[in-house]
Amino acid sequence: MAEDIEEIRRQKLAELRNRAATDGAEASASKSLSEPFHINGGADLSEAIAEYDLVLADFYAEWCGPCQMLEPIVERIAAETDATVATVDIDANQQLAAEYDVRGVPTLVLFADGQPAERLVGMQDEAQLRSVIETHA
Repeated sequence: MAEDIEEIRRQKLAELRNRAATDGAEASASKSLSEPFHINGGADLSEAIAEYDLVLADFYAEWCGPCQMLEPIVERIAAETDATVATVDIDANQQLAAEYDVRGVPTLVLFADGQPAERLVGMQDEAQLRSVIETHA
């Protein structure tokens, strides 16, 4: 069953990429997706980091109140900035969370040109996120 879920997530990621391409966006590293997409495992995150110049990884948990408050902000960031937003459920991706030393949620890691460039822990306001992204755009 876990393999089925992983395959569905991979298909959804492919659909999002195709939708971005058909909406007039090039499927290249210089473009971003206009809505957040879910990551399931290190391979998914590695693919996203390799494909897009700026990736904002939102490590969250369903039970986390601040994460829920941050969700609409993250959605606006995905729609209105050059960053591609990837969401990572730490309960479903414990190994990935440990790899990036996520000790509290929400934790946001901005990858620029394939490397972690910024790390923000806790609730962030939209202006702060935009500023961080613009610094690396």
